[in-house]
Amino acid sequence: MAWVAVGRMSQERYLFGVPSPRSDLSWSGSGVPSLTQHGSTGFLNTLTLTGAALSEAHLKGATLRQAYLSDADLDQADLRDADLRDSHLAGANLNHANLSGADLQGARYNDYTEWSVDFDPKAAGAIFVVST
Repeated sequence: MAWVAVGRMSQERYLFGVPSPRSDLSWSGSGVPSLTQHGSTGFLNTLTLTGAALSEAHLKGATLRQAYLSDADLDQADLRDADLRDSHLAGANLNHANLSGADLQGARYNDYTEWSVDFDPKAAGAIFVVST
């Protein structure tokens, strides 16, 4: 079960027990989202976060395998050591995201996906898909 904390310390909002691997989580508000599970990283496999506002999110080591992150704003997100295998990143904003050690094998991205200038998604194992 994943615990998701969204916001600053004084105004955190929690979604307890994301019950299903296909749960839909969306939240748009001010603050810096973060994900923890009893003080450690949570698991969000196949979660739908399409268009989510996750700028500056703390997702270090998160398991986001097969997650739908299309059009999500992950600008400056901490995705170090995150499992993004087979995730859907079409149109996602990953500018200035920290992807050190992240596993992007099979992750799909398109022309609209924004990466940091020094990041090579192909070298990281991500797959380019043609936009339709």
